[in-house]
Amino acid sequence: MKKIGLIVIGLLLPIVVMAQGRTIAGKPYVYKKVGERELKLYVVNPTDWKSEDKRPAIVFYHGGAFIGGSPSQFNEHAKYLASRGMVVVLVEYRFVSKKKAMEFPIVCIQDARSAMRWVRSHAGELGIDPNRVASGGGSAGGYLAAAVGMMDGNDDPQDDLKVPAKSNAMVLFNPLLDMQQFAPCTGPAAEQSKELSPINNISAGDPPGIIFFGSEDKLGSCVNDFKAKMEKAGTRCEVRIYEGQKHGFFNYGKNENKYYLETLGEVDKFLASLGLLSGPPTLSQSKEDK
Repeated sequence: MKKIGLIVIGLLLPIVVMAQGRTIAGKPYVYKKVGERELKLYVVNPTDWKSEDKRPAIVFYHGGAFIGGSPSQFNEHAKYLASRGMVVVLVEYRFVSKKKAMEFPIVCIQDARSAMRWVRSHAGELGIDPNRVASGGGSAGGYLAAAVGMMDGNDDPQDDLKVPAKSNAMVLFNPLLDMQQFAPCTGPAAEQSKELSPINNISAGDPPGIIFFGSEDKLGSCVNDFKAKMEKAGTRCEVRIYEGQKHGFFNYGKNENKYYLETLGEVDKFLASLGLLSGPPTLSQSKEDK
């Protein structure tokens, strides 16, 4: 797999934590410090969780164009998947500034990789199997989930590189797959953009993934090409397109939760097919609870 160089341009329920005015489900842990800032992740455990468990886990990265957002975006996904037996982790990460010349999200990638390493290195404490950890996310967070699964390099210097950051499966909601779609650029920046794009970092051994897009989301224009390249490399890649839907259609609270439930049902089936979940989905019960 190609190693990316670093160039920067210009349910332990119901524990909740406040962030940016919104509650975040889960128990907070500091996964690293950057200067005086503590970066946290939030762990949502099944109700029957025990520390001696070896459960599957999924690490979620929120969207927000790398300049904002909150881990609370995936609160309801976390609660549901925890009810299905997974340990779910919601990650906060540093943002980049919004500039005329897009600043590439190197620090976001570093934090995403650091969080995955923290989860694996604390597998005993968290009651998880370090060899069954998926990455998931939406939009910019979908990019980070794919970057964790597919790209090498851009590690935080303080990370223990002996702990793998590569996820074992990917759940990607309207992810940024090609950086040029997000911030078109020319010259040396164009090459950097290409190197930092998941669609240009596909190789044998990448984790299987499922991808969700609305048909009206321009970021999805390259998804079929991405799928074809993944399958050519021998990697399973499933794509679900939802007619007439735009970016962010899958989020909890939108469209009376129609697409939240539909996409989460597909996530359930995908994770079950990989042995990360067992038994039938419980989404109908989950809907009544909400």
